[in-house]
Amino acid sequence: MTAKRTLDLTGGVTLLALLSPLVLAVALSVALASATPGRGLLRRRTVAGLDGRPFTMLTFRTKSPLAALPLLLHVVTGRMSLVGPCPLTPTHRECAGEGRRRLSVRPGLTGPWQISGRSELPWEERELLDLHYVDHHWLGMDLAILARTLPAVRRRRAARFA
Repeated sequence: MTAKRTLDLTGGVTLLALLSPLVLAVALSVALASATPGRGLLRRRTVAGLDGRPFTMLTFRTKSPLAALPLLLHVVTGRMSLVGPCPLTPTHRECAGEGRRRLSVRPGLTGPWQISGRSELPWEERELLDLHYVDHHWLGMDLAILARTLPAVRRRRAARFA
């Protein structure tokens, strides 16, 4: 097992254990707020995983950052990593040509795109950040990205409410 996978497994299990009350609270909140019976708690989206193998990515049906909590299950099972390129659908243009390199690593819960502005970034810049990560990632870079993720999410959230 690589150091990166060890970090993913240890971090994913630890976060799931610590955040399990929050996961249950969000699930209950989504269930109670759902006006459409049978719609379910989770949103499903097919994304390209390691080596381009597609898998169904699950998120809560909410627009908050808490929607991503189920992604920790994908980290633990090895479909995703804590840090990696942004998950994309298998037919996305960035999964072809030169961008196919991004499929040599697992997609991430967070990554350079998350801490650098996420939706405020031009698409081309996000693509360059992902490819730079693929070509140069190492455990120290992952730890630095993880350390900067929560503050980046908080800054964006605070900016929306200012």
